[in-house]
Amino acid sequence: MSTPEKASQPEVRLATESDSPGIADVVRRAFGVYRENYTAEAMEVVTPEPAEFTRRLSVGPQWVVELDGAIVGTVSVTVEEGDLYVKTMAVDPSVQGRGIAHLLMNAIDEYARSTTHDRIFLYTTYFSVGAKQLYEKHGYTWVRDTPPEEWYGVPGLEMEKFINREYRA
Repeated sequence: MSTPEKASQPEVRLATESDSPGIADVVRRAFGVYRENYTAEAMEVVTPEPAEFTRRLSVGPQWVVELDGAIVGTVSVTVEEGDLYVKTMAVDPSVQGRGIAHLLMNAIDEYARSTTHDRIFLYTTYFSVGAKQLYEKHGYTWVRDTPPEEWYGVPGLEMEKFINREYRA
């Protein structure tokens, strides 16, 4: 009697410079689904070249999720105006719904608790299916709607989360 193959499990790890091309590919696929909702300038900003992801490694942590040896998700964090800022959360459309984004959000939380920052914030769009709900499940709340003129002609929203000090490492 044969045993069924064990399904591979996604693994989260910090990104390295050699991951930049794979990160750029995942970001292009994830945001490409919403291309018609972005202005040309906004699309260029949300889908940068690999060099931008390499640059981000010097300004804060960046994570990838690998599945079967391929990068299928990514997110990065930097500091802006004294708070942690979540940038470029992206999950390959072919694996959405498998918990990849939750793994990335948990990595952010773990990192945030190891810092002295009290607040994490991010920007998203209402047309990114499930994004607002994902962030809400991880404790983020709506701050404000952002007008199109604030970000390359694309309206969106700002969300935030305060880091609970009693859970800090």
